[in-house]
Amino acid sequence: MTEIRIGIIGLGGMSYSHMEHIDKLQDVRIIAVSDTNAEAIERVARRYNIPKVKQYSDYAELISDQDVDAVLSITPNDVHYEIVKCCLLHKKPFMTEKPFTRTFQEAFELNQLFDADTNQVPSMVGYSYRYVASFRYARDLIRQGKLGPIRHVFVQYLQEWGLPMKETPMNWRYSREISGTGVLADLGTHMVDAARYLFGEFEEVSAMLKNLVSQRRDPNTNQMISVDIDDFGGFLATLENDVTGVFQTSRNAYGSGNQLEVTIYGEKGTISVSCENPEQLTWIRPNLDHPSNSVKELHRVPYEYVIGQLQDFFDMLRGHLREGLPTLKDGYANQEVLETIFQAAQEKRTISIEEFRSNHLTTIQGAN
Repeated sequence: MTEIRIGIIGLGGMSYSHMEHIDKLQDVRIIAVSDTNAEAIERVARRYNIPKVKQYSDYAELISDQDVDAVLSITPNDVHYEIVKCCLLHKKPFMTEKPFTRTFQEAFELNQLFDADTNQVPSMVGYSYRYVASFRYARDLIRQGKLGPIRHVFVQYLQEWGLPMKETPMNWRYSREISGTGVLADLGTHMVDAARYLFGEFEEVSAMLKNLVSQRRDPNTNQMISVDIDDFGGFLATLENDVTGVFQTSRNAYGSGNQLEVTIYGEKGTISVSCENPEQLTWIRPNLDHPSNSVKELHRVPYEYVIGQLQDFFDMLRGHLREGLPTLKDGYANQEVLETIFQAAQEKRTISIEEFRSNHLTTIQGAN
């Protein structure tokens, strides 16, 4: 595959970030677009000289278009399931935004459909922080044993745009019907993926989810309406190899722009990384001359760890699959953890992933 012809579903704000990245890549061209907003379609079509015949109000028509080699789905959570299902049925390679689905039931059904196909569709779920160079570098240092056994980790993802003083109006991210959960699905999903990417699978969790701002202004009526989702989440977890994790996320953290941070505590050192400083890593380790003392070093991340998310996706389509690319399977595993966290918060107890999985399968079998 020389030139890759892309169809984009969903032309909101995040789509422009993806389009800007595509503009910098060779042999990739946007040839079709889909959205429920006709003005958005016209605006993007004009930018990329997309003919009327490739402008779709129905995403299924774009997915079935034989000229489209792969799909980028940049949509709210409530349509992830149907779009991914349509891509799988049409055997169309896709990249879908996170979280994978609203619920584990949706994720389970897509995973079943994916597994039933012997010629599985190339897929990517948009866990963009796997492409922060410092995170990739930290992962290699862990795997090389530079920190010794990892004992515990601290992960936080903080933003401030939900603060009352910001007067952020009601939007789909504050609707349980559309988003599934609130900050857990929006930011927590990235924390879960970062932990899985760096340390391995989750084994058990306990959690607390809180609603801090109970009403927001409806931009259509200007009236205050109730918010039914979480905008703060905290959870404890045990991961494989007996790694213990503490996680917190909030959209009400004053002074935080887009702050995903991971601190990794090993027997032989500590590493800290942040998406806000992608080219550097802080490493605290023993002083070689005086082992009883420690030194704190700021490391520049080697250039070899720099790779763009969409570049990785398009390289996969050309047959070059890098280890660590987040596929449908990662989306499924992530949704399983998110649902277990939600259930643990609801029931105020520790729940193992295996218990959640077993109970869910029992429910499915009973329904059949």
